[in-house]
Amino acid sequence: MAISDRVLRYLGSTRNIVGCCLALLGLLAHFLGLAGTFWPVVVAALYGVGALLAPPDRVRLTISHAEVETRALRADLDGLLRRIDGRFPEDVHAAVDALADVLRGVLARAEQLTSSPDQLHVVSQTIRRYLPAGLEAYANLPRGYALARRAERERSAHEELLAQIALLDAELRKVADAIHRGDEQALRDQGRFLRDRFGGSELDLG
Repeated sequence: MAISDRVLRYLGSTRNIVGCCLALLGLLAHFLGLAGTFWPVVVAALYGVGALLAPPDRVRLTISHAEVETRALRADLDGLLRRIDGRFPEDVHAAVDALADVLRGVLARAEQLTSSPDQLHVVSQTIRRYLPAGLEAYANLPRGYALARRAERERSAHEELLAQIALLDAELRKVADAIHRGDEQALRDQGRFLRDRFGGSELDLG
């Protein structure tokens, strides 16, 4: 592992966080006039105590099937975005970027997504088939041909591509809403459990 990676891991570790909290208490004591002239030593000592006594971060070596699946989909999405960079008009790139943001949000909920085969299928096919197919067909057209309409009421290839991306975006937002509703329901269920166990709660969403 590179040194920079080790530094970043330590900065986000429990030991560093606890050490920093105690060091801040040392600084507060200095500002209140309680640490005396040796306040730098006090601050450093408090940081060291916190870093030494804090529990180590849990080691997590196992990777769930959900993480494996969504990690592969994220890699495919990133690869697609790299391949199309600069090849399309700005409005197409903007539409694809908006869709990619929705996809990333959905993929971040690995367990919830993979628990629903239908939703996972929509996400997977969007990344690996639907979106690439439309972009590829458009990219193979001459630019002038793509922008021209063949008939009065017929969309140009450019308009057709944007319409397809909009359809995918709308469908993926339904998937995202379903996942968020599941999270909200889990929160409500937890609230009911806590109210049954401990009484009323100010966290009641109902």
